[in-house]
Amino acid sequence: MKTSFFCLVFLAGHLYTLAQSSPSPKLEVVAEFGKHQPIGLGVSKENRIFVTFPKNPTDYDYGLAEIVNGKRIPYPDAEWNQWDSLNPQNRFINVQALFVDQANTLWVLDPASPAGQKAIPEGIKLLKINLSTNKVERVYRFEDLPRDRTGLNDVQVDTRRQLAYLSDPGRAAIVVLDLTSGKSRTVLENDRSTKASPSFVLTIDGKGVRDTRGNPFRSNVNGIALTHDFKYLYFRSITQTKLFRIAVNYLADPAVPATQLASRVETLGETGVSHGMIADKADNIYLTDSPDKAIRYFISGESIPSRQVKTLVQDDRLLWPDSFGIGTDGYLYVTAAQIHRTKRYNNGQDKVDYPFRLYRVKLPN
Repeated sequence: MKTSFFCLVFLAGHLYTLAQSSPSPKLEVVAEFGKHQPIGLGVSKENRIFVTFPKNPTDYDYGLAEIVNGKRIPYPDAEWNQWDSLNPQNRFINVQALFVDQANTLWVLDPASPAGQKAIPEGIKLLKINLSTNKVERVYRFEDLPRDRTGLNDVQVDTRRQLAYLSDPGRAAIVVLDLTSGKSRTVLENDRSTKASPSFVLTIDGKGVRDTRGNPFRSNVNGIALTHDFKYLYFRSITQTKLFRIAVNYLADPAVPATQLASRVETLGETGVSHGMIADKADNIYLTDSPDKAIRYFISGESIPSRQVKTLVQDDRLLWPDSFGIGTDGYLYVTAAQIHRTKRYNNGQDKVDYPFRLYRVKLPN
């Protein structure tokens, strides 16, 4: 018998219902990766699954792989995945995020910062890959950005306007890339909506997530989600608890002054800690939640009373749920990166629960 319980959450100064169900929907294991840490995720219309793996000092072979029958196959080919320090422009340095757009094109973001190091400027790139031919069609290199300071993290692609939106936690900003001209511009830099809270300490299992020097984990604007009607871009920092959005009409217009653009950002209120985000066809916004080992979703109704935050699944195996992909099979896919259990945040001790895994859960009806 299914039972439900409810609690209240403040959003934009109003109380919204946070509905949870017991038992939770079943969390299914899709693939296991041994000691290869999964980060970014993309799922095509044919339900092909693509996963990125950071260039860690050990246990690294591919930066981007397609998962075929549970096995990792280097994608788009072995050459792109071959480490070559003399050719960073045409090799994966440290692939981060993936996105499959509405035209079924795979976008691959490489911030070129291996193992948490500073970015290799000439290696920063966004790849456009044709999933029908498995060929790289274009590479964007962001030469008009201050590449020594940028730290691109996530990407969403607007096929209607031919624009890409990228989060840049390194500069606490959002980057708007014109996919036709290849030119980019920076918006909302150091805005209240793109900056992390300086006093916030991410706490998981009663322990603050701090590196070997005692510095707390901190990230400015990180996860972003573009609605399927291309109307809103949702975004947020990891180390704070609010969700924001902006109408894309304002974001996409280079004539809108910076001060006016900042005034167009909507604060949707408290939604808890979250890393990755994604929007489904109904424009529900899914949010990963590492402290509660959960996946939640924000129902983004136009009227305040219709907005809710619901729990899709809560499961102890969701150890730092990180990136999402949505299949045409009715499932939401998610990587579990276990970042808080790595040596960096445990005084040099490896506390990862191996193997790393990719999961899926049924989308809500």
